[in-house]
Amino acid sequence: MKRLLLAVLVVAPVTLVAQERTLQPRPGGAPASVRPPAPQPPPQQQPRQTPLLKSQSGRLFPPSALGLLEAPDRDEWNKPDLIMDALGIADGSIVADLGAGSGWFTVRLARRVGPNGLVYGQDIQPEMIEVINRQAQLEGLKNVRTVRGTQTDPKIPGGLDAVLIMNAFHEMDDPAHPNVIVTFLQNVARTLKPQGRLGIADFLPGDGGPGPSAAERVDEQRVMRAAEAAGLSLQTREMVPPFQYLLVFTRAAAPSKRSS
Repeated sequence: MKRLLLAVLVVAPVTLVAQERTLQPRPGGAPASVRPPAPQPPPQQQPRQTPLLKSQSGRLFPPSALGLLEAPDRDEWNKPDLIMDALGIADGSIVADLGAGSGWFTVRLARRVGPNGLVYGQDIQPEMIEVINRQAQLEGLKNVRTVRGTQTDPKIPGGLDAVLIMNAFHEMDDPAHPNVIVTFLQNVARTLKPQGRLGIADFLPGDGGPGPSAAERVDEQRVMRAAEAAGLSLQTREMVPPFQYLLVFTRAAAPSKRSS
């Protein structure tokens, strides 16, 4: 026992000395057991994204409120069959739903055109594109293609029988930048077949029924002025009672050349 105690007394100080030595700084440098911190890599720069126009960014429908677009009574007041009939949409048609939001109308268009037709569900918000894809998958619709456009270009292909802007014109049109909606409609016009139709449906003035506030609703005359500036011609105006109107446009005919 005495020998063991003596060994402990001898070893312990040596251990302490060894520990102290490891903490002694080197001449002109850091302690031997302390390494300088490794240099941190510079933060990665995020890719720049084109911002929305300031006055328009607040006009976009928030994805968090998509449930409002799926109201159980919407078929009654939105009357999708009436609107699709006015645009001549039938089995085999190739059409686009611009500013499609939750895809409520995209789904009904897809059912109308059938497996021989095609529907482009377009929006500028990626969250909406995801929702439309999910809706088409849940409904088992193989004839829906989603497209993410921009404020000035829907990015949809040409050869379309009909294009629909349903309750979204007031989000697309920014009075502070009138050239934006005109450019957008010009690009829409280029996608139409010679006899193709563009339908713009929105809410009547006032606060009646669902839809945006009275201050956000778009007067029909403003829609017609923008469409005319984009080279479109009004064909018909229809009521979608009790809350909405529908304006149907076609590409304006090119002026005929006089024979000399």
